[in-house]
Amino acid sequence: MTYDEFTFRERFTQEDLIAFAYGRLVDDPPEHFDARLPAPPFLMIDRVVSVVDKGKRGSIAAEMDIQLDEWFFQCHMPGDPVMPGCLCLDGIWQLLGFYCVWRKGLGSGRALGCDEVSFNGQVRPFNRLIRYEIDIRRFSHLSDSGATIVIADGGLSVDGEKIMTVKGARTGLFKNIAYRDYPRPSEHSRGGTMGGGI
Repeated sequence: MTYDEFTFRERFTQEDLIAFAYGRLVDDPPEHFDARLPAPPFLMIDRVVSVVDKGKRGSIAAEMDIQLDEWFFQCHMPGDPVMPGCLCLDGIWQLLGFYCVWRKGLGSGRALGCDEVSFNGQVRPFNRLIRYEIDIRRFSHLSDSGATIVIADGGLSVDGEKIMTVKGARTGLFKNIAYRDYPRPSEHSRGGTMGGGI
């Protein structure tokens, strides 16, 4: 699809999201179109069912189908399989990064934190559907650095029951930090603070 088609779409399939993860969804990407979703099995989203632009605000909703043999049930925890809460939170950050790109942000995506996370339930092997509902509180392009920042509140439901809430989740896109020549050592092959980008 073209970049214009991408930014006007309101729903994305699993095929679309995997193509995005590998940098193959958009045929004519602009310069600095570096953001990616994680590839499976770390991709915590099977489809985006709604994405809405309301200026500095907006929303995004997505779903993930739970399979009995998910990779995380095999190792977390033996004899007591449960989806790690950190993966639930990462699904929120993944969606916020995708939202930034959909809103024409450029650069590589990075999770920046959250103010509050609370759980009152769990995801088990015989659950069937996770649903993410995210309310974008603030979306900004930072003209000085070219970065894009999003701040949101949201939650995760499993089979219709809300089990997690997040307040003040933050994700950003930053130019010129992509490590494209992995696994070769290069300018971006070591981590640490990102400097002036944030």
